[in-house]
Order: sequence, then C-alpha cells, then structure tokens
Amino acid sequence: MSFSNTTTHSPLAVVLLSGGLDSMVCTALAQERGFRILALTIDYNQRHRIELDAADRIAKRLGVERHVILPLDLRQFGGSALTDNIAVPKDGVGKDIPVTYVPARNLIFLSLALAWAEAAGANDLFIGVNALDYSGYPDCRPEFISGFESLARTATKIGSEGGTVTVHAPLQHLKKSEIALEAARLGLETGESWSCYDPLADGTACGVCDSCRLRRAGFAEAGLEDDTRYGSA
Repeated sequence: MSFSNTTTHSPLAVVLLSGGLDSMVCTALAQERGFRILALTIDYNQRHRIELDAADRIAKRLGVERHVILPLDLRQFGGSALTDNIAVPKDGVGKDIPVTYVPARNLIFLSLALAWAEAAGANDLFIGVNALDYSGYPDCRPEFISGFESLARTATKIGSEGGTVTVHAPLQHLKKSEIALEAARLGLETGESWSCYDPLADGTACGVCDSCRLRRAGFAEAGLEDDTRYGSA
C-alpha cells in the first residue's frame, strides 16, 4: 500500500533517503506537507550497506515518485570508520566529533540532491539532520543548513534567475524520542529502517555503536517498541 496521497499537481521535492529512521520520518513528513517525492540514496560504499536495502523498502512502502540509488565510492577517500579500516566506537556517545563522521558527507549529498532538484524543476530539498541527538557531526547543525541554502541560491541557474531553493530540515530540533513519536504518529513501519553503523554477520544490529545507542534510547524514552533486531545487549 502506498503512503503517498499527493497528486501530479503537487510540487516536487528531492529527499535524501539513507534508510535510517530519521530519513524515513523526513520523507513521510515531506509527503504530509503535500510534496511528490524524488528520493535520493547515496551508495558511498559505506560499512553499513544494509541501509541501502532499508532505503529501497522505505521508498516502496511510501510510494515515492522515483527512487535513485546513486553510486559514489567514498572509500576512495577514507577518513571515517564508515569508509575506512577504522573500528566503529562501541563505548558510548561522547562530546567530540566521532570517527564515524564522514568528511563533508552532508555537503556532498545535498549538492547531489540540489543537482537533481534543478534538473527536475524542484525548488525544495529535504534532509533528516538533527541538531540534538546527532553524535556531534558538524554537518547536522542549523548553521550548515542555512549556509547551504544560501549557497544553493547563488550556485544555481534557478537562483540566478530569481527563483528560490529551500532546504527543509524538519527534524532539526527534535530529540530522538520525538522523532520516534513522529514515526508512530505517521503510522510508519519503523522496523523497515536501519540505524546500525556496524551490522553483525547474522544481519542484526550491533546494539552498542553510537547510532544504535541513540535509537534505542529514543524509543525507550518515547515508551515505544523498537522493532530492530539487536545482536548485543
């Protein structure tokens, strides 16, 4: 069953769909606001490639207009536990920028989303970044979103002709528990999303990486069941 109730007369938006909980909720919120969805997933040869399958499931479940999985091998650069031979931290969420930060990832991804949006005649981008429960990533902050939006208007044909480019970050100021509650309100199948940075060999989530810890704590605080299968307590 398709989640979308938009029409062909609705405006288009490009949504970055990683396959995680945040991007799932972000996509559904864009639909709720009346947008037709072009969903963009980046296959950057990440350690947790299982999230690509999650993105595909979510795109089909929500009935997006088009879903593109774009290959971009960031392992050629490395510099992150997600794209290099660096161990994923398992000792809790700290205050410093963790080694799971992928250099300039959201800047790269939003640039690709902007390119597709301009080609498709869309003025709106959606990204599920969060400035509260975000593991300290600099490219999740409000300053980054506003800065990119300004740059987008300067760097594009649509902007130079007086058009607008809007970057929506509807989860920007929500805690993970509030995001989980939004997922419940929207009726989403959250078990179809994937958060773990370091999946176990049997296909279960590790349960102890930063992303797993944030997800588990968020669902617990919200008083909701997390349908993720964890292989570690």
